[in-house]
Amino acid sequence: MQLSEQEIIRREKLAELRKLNIDPYPADEFITTHNSQDLKANFENGKTVTLAGRLMTRRIQGKASFAELQDASGRIQVYFNRDEICTGEDKTLYNDIYKKLLDIGDIIGLTGETFTTQVGEKTIMVKEFKILSKSLRPLPQPRTDAEGKTHDAFTDPEQRYRRRYVDLIVNRKVKETFIARTKITNTIREFFNAKEYLEVETPILQPIPGGASARPFMTHHNALDIPLYLRIANELYLKRLIVGGFDGVYEFSKDFRNEGMDRTHNPEFTVMELYVAYKDYNWMMNMTEELLEKVAVSATGKSKLTVGKNDIEFKAPYPRVPILEAIKEHTGYDLNGKNEVELRDIARKLGLEVDDTMGVGKLIDEIFGEKCEHLYIQPTFITDYPKEMSPLTKQHRDNPDLTERFELMINGKEVANCYSELNDPIEQRARFEDQLALSEKGDDEAMFIDQDFLRALEYGMPPTAGIGIGIDRLVMLMTNNSSIQEVLFFPQMKPERKPVELSEEEKAIFTILKKEKNIPLEALKTASDLSNKKWDKGIKGLTKLKVAKVEKEGETLVVSLIE
Repeated sequence: MQLSEQEIIRREKLAELRKLNIDPYPADEFITTHNSQDLKANFENGKTVTLAGRLMTRRIQGKASFAELQDASGRIQVYFNRDEICTGEDKTLYNDIYKKLLDIGDIIGLTGETFTTQVGEKTIMVKEFKILSKSLRPLPQPRTDAEGKTHDAFTDPEQRYRRRYVDLIVNRKVKETFIARTKITNTIREFFNAKEYLEVETPILQPIPGGASARPFMTHHNALDIPLYLRIANELYLKRLIVGGFDGVYEFSKDFRNEGMDRTHNPEFTVMELYVAYKDYNWMMNMTEELLEKVAVSATGKSKLTVGKNDIEFKAPYPRVPILEAIKEHTGYDLNGKNEVELRDIARKLGLEVDDTMGVGKLIDEIFGEKCEHLYIQPTFITDYPKEMSPLTKQHRDNPDLTERFELMINGKEVANCYSELNDPIEQRARFEDQLALSEKGDDEAMFIDQDFLRALEYGMPPTAGIGIGIDRLVMLMTNNSSIQEVLFFPQMKPERKPVELSEEEKAIFTILKKEKNIPLEALKTASDLSNKKWDKGIKGLTKLKVAKVEKEGETLVVSLIE
């Protein structure tokens, strides 16, 4: 393992601590009396307190030092004075251990007395301290210059997502996002529990990936010698529970879809699904409005939030727009009664890429998604989807070509999906068979036929309303984040590239490439200021290591970094 100079020095300090018979990683419990937030909120001078946290800043001035201690709730200033810590002749604890062997990032416990400095800063005068964990890697140290510019901030997204533990330490707003996420899920739970709906758990490994149209992850169970799938939805299991006699059940589920990744999609994501017997999608719209207003107020203190450039009002009521009316309004095309061939022709006229595997449902979904969805910024229920788009949804009571379904659009994205659930087992079987036909036609996202679910329906399921709310997207809205990676502690990432050791010649060329990204080969050679021999060795080394590539653009050879 290649260590930096700072990492080597910290390991040497670790060894010195052990020579002094100090355990840098003690096992015994360290009992605290306060945290920094509560202490500052109810501050009194002269109070004896015990805290633990991470040393984040230090200003050593001879026999005294001001520092900042960061715990889970925030930061507080602490004051180390040699004579307060070392009351006898032996000053080792301050002179050697505190000044020389402690580093920024070390976790310590301390006991001291509160006081207020001359400039009004709430502070703890340290009387004694103990090392609880020696940090062997230096933390990023953001600093602000005289002009107010921040330097060395830990802002690179890839590094932040890979090393979320560092991100949480040095970027306070990141921690606030995840605190808000917990408030959001707690509010939803409290809302449902007050209505006496039961929180349940259903299988993640499923023999059939049902309940949605998506490509699943597949695995194999050795003992049973059967294929299994990571669930793409938990809908069919929750509806089995409604068949079994529960009036209301909900689940916060981890779902998995083996599909593309972007700013709003991660292969592993969280959905809350709720099913309530004897209700329909109209009731669910009213309930959803009430729920989301409560969630907004709980997470932010108000119902109107700023998301990017938009002010979004979560206070009820929300507009209700049938999907075919939305498409007609925004494209000029009336899709009512159009067959697959006609829809494919319209989609192509609208400039959309479509193929022969796409049925009526997928074509309408593609047209709405590309031409309409992004236009709905304020919370809007898009309702009454065609039957082909909704194989698990009850036929519309007024129009047999449509279903009783809505999707909730907010800030141009789908946040929730709801049905008046199809409970006719014969009709459900026919819908599944239609999906099977799509699968045979080449649609790899078409639903499987779940024979056991059909058997359950044959015992009788009461009229039921069901909804799925994308928790990740909801948290993005409530915390004003535009990327799903910002609201997942550990988003899925490409494998981390191993660090490559470069020669001096390679480093010289790489430094220029890092700034330029893409540069003509002759210009790069001139800028590197290397001899012909060193240049040849350096550029060949970078291409062999697959750090850089040389390509022809017209008549010019161009060098670029391989990301």
